[in-house]
Amino acid sequence: MPTPTLVLLAATALSAGVLFGGALYESLAVDPFWPKRPGIVQAHHGGIARRRFWWPAYAVVEVLLVVSLIAAWAHPAARTALLVAVGSHAVARAWSLADRPPDGADPAGVDAAAAAAWTRRSLLRLPLDLIACVALLIALMFG
Repeated sequence: MPTPTLVLLAATALSAGVLFGGALYESLAVDPFWPKRPGIVQAHHGGIARRRFWWPAYAVVEVLLVVSLIAAWAHPAARTALLVAVGSHAVARAWSLADRPPDGADPAGVDAAAAAAWTRRSLLRLPLDLIACVALLIALMFG
């Protein structure tokens, strides 16, 4: 496999790793607390602005996944691993789009029980991110 394709696969694996790390951080450091303190995830109330991280991070990963798949298409082992990564990422993104966290303009208006339920469901997406990361490392290994 040409060196530029290997570099592209490495960048894609790294960016997917950043997504997994961000999801893990939120699951461990933010999600356990925000159901009782919704203002910590509402930028307009002085909390963190999740969108500032997630929107660009997802855009980078999705572009890199598509470009990597095109660049490595001629290499069957890498292509298969990339298709697994794309599929896993697509399922995780579809899930994220369908299952939005409860939000309210006023932190007091957020239902703590609904927020806690969302954080539990959100944990189930972590394996999908991990699958994408491992598949990308496999694609790089076979590259």
